[in-house]
Parts: sequence; C-alpha cells; structure tokens
Amino acid sequence: MELNFAEELRFFLAPRHRAGRVTVTCDGTSSLGHVIEALGVPLTEVGELIVNKTRAGPSYQPRDGDSVLVKTVRRPQHLPVTRFVLDVHLGALARRMRLVGLDVSYSNDLDDDALIELANSGRRVLLTKDRGLLRRRKLWRGGYVRGQRADEQLEDVLGRFAPALAPWTRCLSCNGSLVSVPKQDVERLLLPGTRRTYQEFSRCTDCGRVYWRGAHRRRLEAIVAAATRSAS
Repeated sequence: MELNFAEELRFFLAPRHRAGRVTVTCDGTSSLGHVIEALGVPLTEVGELIVNKTRAGPSYQPRDGDSVLVKTVRRPQHLPVTRFVLDVHLGALARRMRLVGLDVSYSNDLDDDALIELANSGRRVLLTKDRGLLRRRKLWRGGYVRGQRADEQLEDVLGRFAPALAPWTRCLSCNGSLVSVPKQDVERLLLPGTRRTYQEFSRCTDCGRVYWRGAHRRRLEAIVAAATRSAS
C-alpha cells in the first residue's frame, strides 16, 4: 500500500518519510487509521481519506496495492461547541485565548488522563503539541497547535476553528466572566496609583479579580487587534 500525505501533515512523519510518500505492507488486521497513526500522524489532523480515488474512513481495512491520499483537516473546522482545554505547556496561549473571549480551561498541574477526562466531560477540544496525547483512543476531540510563540499559536487556533470572539470578557486567571463595575465598588482593592489614574474597571464573577486598562494596555490591544483581523 502506498500512502501520499498532504504537505501540511509531513512534519509529523519520520525524517525518512518527509517527502510524503510512504509504502507500507498490510498485515491484514490493522485499520487505515491505525496505520496512519503508527506513522506519527494523529487522526485529529487528518481530513479526507481517498483510497483508490474513492473516499474511505479510518476503519477501512487496507490491502496491498491500495493507493491512499491522506488530506489534512479542512480549515475552518467547524465545531459543535467552541470550548477548549489546553495542556500544561500552553499557558501563554490560554491567556491570549481568554483575552479574546474564548472559553478556555487550563491548569498547570493536570496529567494526561485528567486532561482527557476534562475534555470529554465538558465537551471541550483538547489543544496540545503532544502527538501521543492526540492519539489516545478515548479522547473526544483534539487539535495539534502549530507555532512556537504564543502569538503564532493563537493565529493557528483562530485559523483552524474560526471561533466567535468576544474580547475583554473573560478572566485571564480563571476563565470566569468579566462584568463592568463602578470604581467605588472596587476602590478598596486598588493601589493608590491605580486609584488615582484609572476610572473604568471590570471584575471576574468567579474569582473576584479586578481588571483595568493599565500599563500593558497597548500590548494587549495589539493582540486583540491581530486576533480580530485573523478571525475576519
């Protein structure tokens, strides 16, 4: 059987297979999906499978002589829900996603089993750079995050899933909802300099953290503006 992988999937393959064309001897028991994942490509990243010019599913039983085209997942990938859970290595991305209003569960102390349980029970898409985690059979839905820097990763997530954005509505710390509050309601929580300088505040309905457009405003506004452009 010969498999031809879309260019976007080739970096998952072993270096000797990076040209994208791989020949495999069929064992008579493994499904096409199993063969693809054994080569290093998580099925979460795979789109259409074309076997001998006919569409097939991951459960297809391949035979020697088959010609398989493995396409990448189509973008944007529409989801039944746009809730996410991120693995422990994507904290900076989690904060950016919350900044633009996405529902993101994140904790820096969850193991793989806990992440999968959280994704499955909350019907959240698990985002990670761990290919092995994406190949776990019981995972409801997941996605590989491309890019090394958090800004690049955010652009990748927005381009792939095209979620609706609602900037400045979520707590960067706990993911709770932010609501506008009068200054007098939070004045006692502010440092003197903040109390003198700023007049508009919001507060998390879950953890109580207070927000205002402070010293990092321009940087955060630039992230929001870039995300908005990407989403449009």
